[in-house]
This record gives sequence, structure tokens and C-alpha cells, in this order.
Amino acid sequence: MDILKRIEQYRSQEERLKWEGTFAEYLQLVEEKPWIAQSAHSRIYNMIKDAGVEEENGRRVYKFFNSELYGLEEALEKLVEEYFHPSAKRLDVRKRILLLMGPVSGGKSTLVTMLKRGLEAYTRTDNGAVYALKGCPMHEDPLHLVPAHLREDFYKQYGIKIEGHLSPLNSLRLEEEYGGRIEDVIVERIFFSEDKRAGIGTFSPSDPKSQDIADLTGSIDFSTIAEYGSESDPRAYRFDGELNKANRGLMEFQEMLKCDEKFLWHLLSLTQEGNFKAGRFALISADELIVAHTNETEYRSFIANKKNEALHSRIIVMPVPYNLKVSEEERIYEKMIRDSDVADDVHIAPHTLKVAAMFTILTRLKETKRGDIDVIKKMRLYDGESVEGFNSADVDELKNEFQEEGMSGIDPRYVINRISSTIIRKGITSINALDVLRSLKEGLDQHPSITNERKEVYLNYISLARKEYDDIAKKEVQKAFVYSYEESAKTLMDNYLDNVEAFCNKAKLRDPLTGEEISPDEKLMRSIEEQIGVSENAKKSFREEILIRISALARKGKNFDYRSHARLREAIQKKLFADLKDVVKITTSAKTPDELQLKKINEVVARLIDEHGYNSTSANELLRYVGSLLNR
Repeated sequence: MDILKRIEQYRSQEERLKWEGTFAEYLQLVEEKPWIAQSAHSRIYNMIKDAGVEEENGRRVYKFFNSELYGLEEALEKLVEEYFHPSAKRLDVRKRILLLMGPVSGGKSTLVTMLKRGLEAYTRTDNGAVYALKGCPMHEDPLHLVPAHLREDFYKQYGIKIEGHLSPLNSLRLEEEYGGRIEDVIVERIFFSEDKRAGIGTFSPSDPKSQDIADLTGSIDFSTIAEYGSESDPRAYRFDGELNKANRGLMEFQEMLKCDEKFLWHLLSLTQEGNFKAGRFALISADELIVAHTNETEYRSFIANKKNEALHSRIIVMPVPYNLKVSEEERIYEKMIRDSDVADDVHIAPHTLKVAAMFTILTRLKETKRGDIDVIKKMRLYDGESVEGFNSADVDELKNEFQEEGMSGIDPRYVINRISSTIIRKGITSINALDVLRSLKEGLDQHPSITNERKEVYLNYISLARKEYDDIAKKEVQKAFVYSYEESAKTLMDNYLDNVEAFCNKAKLRDPLTGEEISPDEKLMRSIEEQIGVSENAKKSFREEILIRISALARKGKNFDYRSHARLREAIQKKLFADLKDVVKITTSAKTPDELQLKKINEVVARLIDEHGYNSTSANELLRYVGSLLNR
């Protein structure tokens, strides 16, 4: 659709959403739609909830965050359930500053930005509609017009609790413009916008010597004092501070813990009592969520300062750790690259970002005290992979072992910088996992916060990621070399299962050619089982386990295939590749391949391109690399 038509449609929609009427008409709206009188905290919670909630592994996943934040489901569930939800219910937690604490580039700023952009969109929906006194610089809640002595009756009639009092400016306007007739005061629908400073504010501290408290609370308009005669006349005051403009919505307090003390004291009254002091006026009511973010070092320093004790109890700290799932980290890199200008110019070979993500996650994990789990197994368990001998209870135990896990390690920016460096190299149109691992290794010397001791640990993690890639590369080539891989795997599995069934039932098989009865092929079964280390003593229980799995699936009306059992799948893959290993070695390592070998290489390259996402360059690089691995 033509962009100018889209702009015209947007403008028309904005006009349709506008509403203006008297306070009496607004009360009719409140009676029909009581949710329009909700608090700022309630609006944010409902915005998140309305985007959708899913249950995954006993946890709530809030879809509102899915487009930008990856691998933080547990932290986000805690944030919503322990802060936003009780705040929406007017519990005492709403009287606290929300402080997001986590390592650099962990998603704190992204989270706040999502809340801001979300509110801008949500106030344009029916469920998120916001109404305010027309002409009020603070977008004041119209229900503040209801006198204090009538609010109990109002609650009985409408079921809505009114908090806060009419601001000095609107008190004056009520008397002078409307003659005290509350029902005639004009109310309008407003839309939050950070750019227009409506319902969303951002405060960032600068030089304490030059920054004025007016940036938070507004200032006197000296040009109007002569007209109104007094600094205490609200018409001679600019209600344009961030606390004023963020009323009814959200204010982001950037680098709050670096801020001068005089700025922080205003937050004490605002969070606890819902009001703040500005100019020569009585306390001004404000309904807004204050969210700040910091790193762990700054927070510890802040806590250690005794002068900040009054603020300690006014803050709720929500940890926002690094993501600890390889698959989600890979999504982060994919998004960052997709948003760049190089996405269409450079081919990134399959598994490249996954291997980079493996290294990153390894740097963030704490090594468990359990002797049966190494850091690679832990990485796989965290990513939801099936690891023989372990279950979800083991994962929960590992996650509970270290409370601070994910609060340190390599940040995504470093990794994407190294990937970018690899991509930008002159003349390179295709990069693979080895290119990125090499770049990550070279960059460790340039990282200012990595000590020599940590560097040695990280170099070991690069080696571990390289070993994981070696296995991935061999399996990738294995699949490409096996013609009609799925069909071959199915045929081999069916043959194995026929023999297993006969073995367990102490029965005979029929030769498909002669029709004579034959004993189960023990050599075939062992050749597959030995691929995954099933011992002679354990073969009977392994085979019985397979039959039990087939029976369980059959009762549910499901078919068993070689993917239905993780260890059997691994055994089938290894067996197929073992049978072809010599062919692969000869074909990939021959300096001057003969016609037959060349044909085989071309077939494999074509399959890697058509079915596995490689291009010609990366496919040939993969084959050469796997050939070198097999010849070691």
C-alpha cells in the first residue's frame, strides 16, 4: 500500500479516537467502562496481560515481551507476578521504585523501552484509553474533581477508589473558568507519547552543579509573574518537569543511583504518598510508575552508603540477568544482524551464530558442584535439550544452586562486535563458525574488563565451543552424504526394531527372500547399540525400553519413528555415518578427486545448499573441514 495512503489512514484513525465532553458525560463513560479510571500500575499490568499469556513448563510466559527479549522468561515472570500484578491490585508494592538490576547489555533498557512503546500503543485501544482534564499540563485524572467528602459515596456507586487531590492549577481553573461547577469541566481523551511528553517521561542526570531540580518538578515562569503578581500563583508556574509530564503513566529514571541526593528525596514522597513538592504550592498528586536501572556494582555501592537508607525501603530490586539459553542467544544475534545493513550482503553459514552463542553462554554459567554434570551438559539442560540420565528436577536444582548466575560473563554487544568485524573484512562474502570463533579469540586481548585469569578460562570455553562445532559439522556432512537420509534412517530403524521385537519375544524372523525362519540379527543390533555405548549387559534393558516406548505411543494413537527416542536417534545417525566414514574421508581429502569422487562432492554440495541452508562457499569449506577432522 502507498505510504501516503497509510499516513492518511493513521491520521483518520487518530481523529476517530479523539473524545471530548463534560465531566458529567465522562461519568457516564466511567459507568459503562469502569476500567478507564484505572491506575498507572494497573494500566501497565493489563497492557502486558492483554498481549497474551502462555503456560510453558509450569511457568507463565508473557507474549508482550516476546518480540524483543529472549531467554528472560523467568525474570519477566517474576517482574510481572511480584511487582506489576500486586501493584495493579493497589497493594503496597506499588509505592516502591522499580529498580532493574543486571549486567551491561542484558536487556534492562530494552525492557523499559518496550513498556514505553507499549503504553503509547495501548492508550490508543479501548482497554487502555486514558482521559484527562483538558488543558492540564499534567494530564490530571478527572476524578480528582470529586470532593473528598463525597468519595465514599462515589465508591459505593461506581466501585472505584479515588486517590489524589486536584492540583493547584486545576483548583484555580475550576473556580475561575467554571464557577465551581464540577460537572461542566471539560474532559478529553489523551494518548501517551514520549516525543510529545504526554504520560511518559525520561530523566537522565547530568552535571550535579548545573542540573536544576526544575528538570523534575517544573519551574517558575518569570515572564508571567508581572501579570499574575505572585510566584505562588499556579498560572505563573510551568508544570513541565518529568514528574509532571509522566503523570498517569511511566517515568524512566536513567542512572538513578548516580543522581544527586536532592533529586532522590522527591521520589520518597512520590512513591510512598503519591505526591511531590513543587514551587510554593501544596503537595501535588501524581500517579506514575517510576522505573530505574543499574548494574550490580553501582547498586552495592549505593546500598553501602548509610545516607541512602531512607530510599532502600522505597525500592524493589528486580534482577535482569543475562540469557542462559543457547537457542535464545542465537535469536538475539539474528535480530541484531537482521537490523543491520549487512544482512543481505553476507552469507552466514548455518550454526555460526549457534556456536558463538555456545561460547557466550559458557562464560555466564557457574560450574556446578555436582560431579555428574559438566558445563557442557549444564548448557544443554538449560537450553531444554534431552541429556541422558537427567530430567527437569535436575535443571531446577542447578538453577537454585547459584542465585547470581547470569549476572556476569560476556555480553551480547561484544559478540556482535566480533561477528561484525568478521563480516566487514574486505572481500569476505561468507562467514562460518570457525571465522567467528577466531574473531572472538582475537578480541579477548582488546576487552578492557577481562583479566588474564578470565582470559584463560574464556579461551578454554572457545575450545569447548569448537569441539561442539566439530560434532555438528560431522553430523551435517553425514546427513548430506546419505542419499535420502530420512528414508535410510527409517529403513535401518525398521530393521533394528523387527530384530529387537523378535529378541524380546524370543521369536524368529522370516527371511524376506527364502521365507525360512531365522534368529534375530545380533550383529546388526549390537552394531547400532555400540554407537552410543550400550554394553553387553545393558542391551536387554535398552531393547525392552524401546518396546515400552513404542507401546506407550501406540496407546496414544501416535507412531514411533527414529526421532521418538533420543538415544536411538543418535545411534542410527552414528551407524549411518560410520558406514560412510571412509567414503567421506576419501572424497573430501582427495587433492585431485576422480570423476566419481567429484560427482559425489557435487551431490553433497548441492544437498547442503538445497536442504541445509549453505551457499557454495560455505558448503565447500564445511566439506574440507570435516575431511580434515576425519583424517586426524
